[in-house]
Amino acid sequence: MELASVIGVGSSRYGNLDSTFLELVTEAADKALEDANVHPDEIDALYLGNFAGDQFFDQNHLASYAASAIGLNGTPATRVEGACASGSLAIREAIFAIKSGLCQRVLVVGAEKMTSLSTSGVTGVLAQASNQELEVAVGLTFPGSFALMAMRHMHRYGTTREHLAAVAVKNHEHGFLNPDAHMRKKITMEEVCSSNAMVAKPFNRYDCSLISDGASAMVLSSPDLASEHHEKVIDIIGSGQASAPFEVFLNEEMTSFSSTRLAAGKAYEMAQIQPADVQLAEVHDCFTIAEIIATEDLGFFKPGEGGPAVEVGLTKIGGKIPVNPSGGLKAKGHPVGSTGVGQGVEMVYQLRRQAGDRQVKDASIGLTHNVGGSGGTCNVHIYRRRG
Repeated sequence: MELASVIGVGSSRYGNLDSTFLELVTEAADKALEDANVHPDEIDALYLGNFAGDQFFDQNHLASYAASAIGLNGTPATRVEGACASGSLAIREAIFAIKSGLCQRVLVVGAEKMTSLSTSGVTGVLAQASNQELEVAVGLTFPGSFALMAMRHMHRYGTTREHLAAVAVKNHEHGFLNPDAHMRKKITMEEVCSSNAMVAKPFNRYDCSLISDGASAMVLSSPDLASEHHEKVIDIIGSGQASAPFEVFLNEEMTSFSSTRLAAGKAYEMAQIQPADVQLAEVHDCFTIAEIIATEDLGFFKPGEGGPAVEVGLTKIGGKIPVNPSGGLKAKGHPVGSTGVGQGVEMVYQLRRQAGDRQVKDASIGLTHNVGGSGGTCNVHIYRRRG
């Protein structure tokens, strides 16, 4: 069953950009509206995914701020926040609006302007997605949290430093093919494994996603209207959301996210498919271990097999299940509020066969996976090519 259809997509470049927040938003939105052949007057609602505009550039009331710039005056505009999962939450709210029958065409924009702050400033803002009293106050950062997960995964399953490095190398190779990626630079296993730029054991700088600016946008419609706007319709056929314990130390298992397993299960059931039916995926690789854990939680590989799968090329373009053909958060970039929408944009390009040099051959079903915090929120969406 089609929940909603994607009839238009657009994106800015991701990177350390001179553009303002509004310039990023309007660029992505204008491209998506043009792609959908939709006038702003035909949009019934705007959902804006954004994590921390008030912290990054001292601006709040962001949905109205964005709607005015896009030319959506009079249109209901709502900001959606869920840490790094803000963008995918915005997509889910748009699906609800369409399924309710109240809206026929909805614009979703995910955007973040992060590079206006120093690295330490950004780290402080991102830390607000964790428990200030019980985690941040005692020195636990997100790199530290995911490093704990990596060390436990290595202890439990024999995952190696080389497995983590293989994720970075693969995603940089994919990102090199993406003209909108923040980091279009190939790297080698030797570079990654020999780097002394340590962040949190076992991570060095090559294991960590980038601080990026960027915006991505999608126009969703009711399925029965989609073919009026675009000849290559991509339907969203599954959507799952779940939460999990907010604090890392309350998770039952350090090598798995219960929120991913629950959200994926809901999405698979709704779409009436199995993990084996998924032909490509964009997953939340904020750190290299996060991609390995995601591929296991999503059912692509058994627990402990995600690392070896990357090492032998199963997740490369041309492999068994290409993961992050865009370059992922690691190379494409991670403008937090934009990430979930950007994953959807990439999925639409792939399923339309418009992904250029990074095209996954003959893909018809794809999955996006977006996490907030240390797994406290997770959204999984399943996309299918129509016809």
